[in-house]
Amino acid sequence: MRDLTHTICFALLASVAPAAAEGDCAFEGIPLHGRVKVVDSFPDIQVQTVESFPDLRVKRVESFPDNCGEWLFVDSFPDFTIRYVDGFPDLKITFVESFPGLP
Repeated sequence: MRDLTHTICFALLASVAPAAAEGDCAFEGIPLHGRVKVVDSFPDIQVQTVESFPDLRVKRVESFPDNCGEWLFVDSFPDFTIRYVDGFPDLKITFVESFPGLP
């Protein structure tokens, strides 16, 4: 019975905690770095830009988006797609010039 209670508590906590807060720099299995395409419908991640308390700090790069929070915006062959929203985002981001990644 105790194991079942722990499992239920863990499942509830995991469902309300932000996915990027685990320290692995991923959202539902999608690494939060790489080639990104902005779309109007059916995005992999809905993103809201904020000035404070972001889930992820994002740096726009021109090549080699290999580290957490480095995004190369493309028109074709993206690693994942995003859509900008004003409310109820999957992920809140802030664009930075240095030190991208998890806050």
